[in-house]
Amino acid sequence: QVQLVESGGGLVQAGGSLRLSCAASGRTFSTYAMAWFRQAPGKEREFVATSSWSGGSTYYAGSVKGRFTISRDNAKNTVYLQMDRLKPEDTAVYYCAGHRRLGVRTREDDYDYWGRGTQVTVSS
Repeated sequence: QVQLVESGGGLVQAGGSLRLSCAASGRTFSTYAMAWFRQAPGKEREFVATSSWSGGSTYYAGSVKGRFTISRDNAKNTVYLQMDRLKPEDTAVYYCAGHRRLGVRTREDDYDYWGRGTQVTVSS
């Protein structure tokens, strides 16, 4: 079992930056691929970024590529999402999630563990 707790959300002006953190419990964190998803009001939850268990491989949604960076520190059982050049359309609740399947996964159904989310609001 892995429990995930997100933090770092808040209100920021367009063009600004935020760094989200996701702290995981359990000794097996380093065996999980981790990802960030987000859900905007009235919309379905969507994939944002994912990192392999080692952090050596990452993949991003087209809408955030070049602006967001996913990273992880397995010694601290934590995955991060650095968000730069934020836009109002990035406003959403951001969730971290984990799985131990092979390959890059962008579908919600492939993820076994989820945090409760942290709100990010970008004002124009």
